[in-house]
Amino acid sequence: MHPRAEACLERSCGDWIRAAPPSPGLERIEAHFSGHGFDPHRHDTYAIGFTLDGVQAFRYRGAAQRSTAGEVFVLHPDEVHDGHAGTSAGFRYRILYVAPRLIQEALGARPLPFVREAVSSNARLMRAIAPALDDLDAPLEDLQRAEIVSDLALALAASDASRASRRIGPPCLRAVNIARDFLDAAEGAVTSAGLEHATGLSRYALARHFRACLGTSPHRYLTMRRLDRARALIRQGAPLADAALACGFADQSHMTRQFRKAYGVSPGRFAALAA
Repeated sequence: MHPRAEACLERSCGDWIRAAPPSPGLERIEAHFSGHGFDPHRHDTYAIGFTLDGVQAFRYRGAAQRSTAGEVFVLHPDEVHDGHAGTSAGFRYRILYVAPRLIQEALGARPLPFVREAVSSNARLMRAIAPALDDLDAPLEDLQRAEIVSDLALALAASDASRASRRIGPPCLRAVNIARDFLDAAEGAVTSAGLEHATGLSRYALARHFRACLGTSPHRYLTMRRLDRARALIRQGAPLADAALACGFADQSHMTRQFRKAYGVSPGRFAALAA
């Protein structure tokens, strides 16, 4: 389908995405879908939100899930999921995407918490995300952002009974932070040897500790930072081919494949939904 025709079809169905003003490590979204929302995909952030209207249906960790108005849902980094309306009425939701590094920093030298119940009426989690999602038109102040992250980190930790017995040593935390900064600044190719030299850990030890702290692999983290930059350019109206080359992808097709894996929609559909 021609991109313009695709965009018109989406608007006629009433599907849309609204983004709040940006905040470091946090992304706040409200969205509405009348039917199919997202293909199976995975991102490297926590995705925590609540359904406002209708029934939000999705598959997560091999099971079908349904979230109705007032229920909170938690999707862990790097876990495959999709999204669609559970009834013909469609669904609307608000969601907070949180960089795992913020949760890890707030909790100290322990692995990321894992909430096994994807959909619940967890009042503590709802209270933790409400300040971030109540007003999407207003930017988050720095002190408010710190409080949101702290409250959410504690709420997630309280929902993971197995977390208390696990710790990560300070040298490994330092190595993970060095690797993260290295990948954040990377503009070209990154090699395992380069990360070993920068961190002092073997590539295998680094991969293990990186996932425990940040919920994903170094390679996946690098791909997601490239996609973050690509999304920003697409929102600004950049041609898809130009965005792909500017963000380190081999070509537009390469970016499109990675975009679908990360967000469950094509770059063209994302541009139309965000218009």
